[in-house]
Amino acid sequence: MNHITIKLSQSTAILLEHARRAGMSDQAILAAVEAKDSGAFKQIEDERYNYENFISYANEHGERLAEAIKEGYRLTFNTRNGLKSWLEQAFDLQGGQDFEVGEGIIEKLHLTEQQAELVQERLAVNWVIAEAKEVSGGKELTLKLRAPEVSI
Repeated sequence: MNHITIKLSQSTAILLEHARRAGMSDQAILAAVEAKDSGAFKQIEDERYNYENFISYANEHGERLAEAIKEGYRLTFNTRNGLKSWLEQAFDLQGGQDFEVGEGIIEKLHLTEQQAELVQERLAVNWVIAEAKEVSGGKELTLKLRAPEVSI
């Protein structure tokens, strides 16, 4: 597994994966990012995915978006619904159908071996892979919110 040091916010990562899922190549996304051309994403925008501030937000918050596109990234933090959205966009899945979302847990997430490795690389540190079972075609993962450490 690669040690990914490039960090992206949940919202930036979801937009990046949505652009990929919508059919934009990494080269097209990279060209738009390097040209600071948010208009290049207009054809894939909808009511849920707006790219107006995609590039400027990344720049303002020190996110190395171009490097993340080329080399990969780790999410800085995940909420339950944000992780659900990221999984849906990154792997073309549907929560409630392809995996189950509970309070602080995502279960029955069936992925290929390569997809499971990508989850391991990209998952924010506030979540852990609590279980990984070998299944036909890959792995079934259970993701859990990391419990905070308690000082006594």
